[in-house]
Amino acid sequence: MFVQRVGRGGKMAKLIIYTTSVCPWCKKTKEFLKENKIPYTEKDATVPKNQKEMIEKSGQTGVPVLDIDGQIIVGYAPDEILKLVKKK
Repeated sequence: MFVQRVGRGGKMAKLIIYTTSVCPWCKKTKEFLKENKIPYTEKDATVPKNQKEMIEKSGQTGVPVLDIDGQIIVGYAPDEILKLVKKK
């Protein structure tokens, strides 16, 4: 797990991704993050504590769910991810 300074102004952008090991869209999203050198913290959505946290943030039970400094993305959405990361 790690967080890195990104974007203009050196502000911290914290990206958390909630995933499961059997989710193909989770794998695709993580590959996209790695290819674009976007650091993230991964949380296993099958762990009850993480699942509760994810649902409280997003209102969703499906994965992947991304939390980028409080902005929630549900599903594989590379353009939206880049847009939110570059705002920081």
